Amino acid sequence: MFSIIAAIGKNHELGRKNELIFHLKDDMKFFRDTTTGHKVVMGHKTWDSLPGKLKNRTNIVVSRHDVPEADQTITDLQSYIDKNKDADEEIFIIGGGTVYHQFLPYAKKLYLTEVDATEPQADTYFPDFDPNNYSRETIKAGTENELKYTINKYTRKD
Repeated sequence: MFSIIAAIGKNHELGRKNELIFHLKDDMKFFRDTTTGHKVVMGHKTWDSLPGKLKNRTNIVVSRHDVPEADQTITDLQSYIDKNKDADEEIFIIGGGTVYHQFLPYAKKLYLTEVDATEPQADTYFPDFDPNNYSRETIKAGTENELKYTINKYTRKD
């Protein structure tokens, strides 16, 4: 089963110049706690933005070229999706914008830290989705660095 995890602004902003826009300690802790022990799938730009492999996770990179440092490289995305969309294990999609867009139709859960802020200089956005197709559970709400945020889990209503 695919699950998406991201932090987004009011206009679905994700990043700028291959960096995250919102840096919230609670969001980073939630990301680490939620994805540890699981497979994490990311695009090549997201992989390149990391300081190194994410520890205690299987790092999978979607790329046209082999990424030797990763645990696995996906070169045939549709085959990977077809093989894993109904898996019992939870596989986390961690970015970036294009990879989120490609996996959104197959994701059963969306873990979204929704930040009550905008970033006009964003260049990467989370894809639009219809919240009416999901049930929403609020996991945590708070304020950090003068930014209000809510961590929500959206579960597809299939």
